[in-house]
Amino acid sequence: MELCTAGNSLHGGAFMALADTVGAVATFIQLPKGARTTTIESKTNFLRGAAIGSYVLADTRPLHRGRSTHVWETRISDEAGKLCAVVTQTQMVLQQP
Repeated sequence: MELCTAGNSLHGGAFMALADTVGAVATFIQLPKGARTTTIESKTNFLRGAAIGSYVLADTRPLHRGRSTHVWETRISDEAGKLCAVVTQTQMVLQQP
């Protein structure tokens, strides 16, 4: 219940946190040894809620993978496959000093 709204659906911040984590991990696993990443931009379009007790699935795809930034689009769907949110985020690549 901590991640739900008064309307008994998953809070938008939980959608955003899930997408941020997925995009960061997708970037991190492609980085050279010693490099790190941080989110520098994130935009979320909320399309529908997800009911309490339901599962959501995050699918992320690269829009750009450069030396200094990666851009990801994460689509979050409910367990029925209905699209709930679309998140576009930019991850900065931090090279080892």
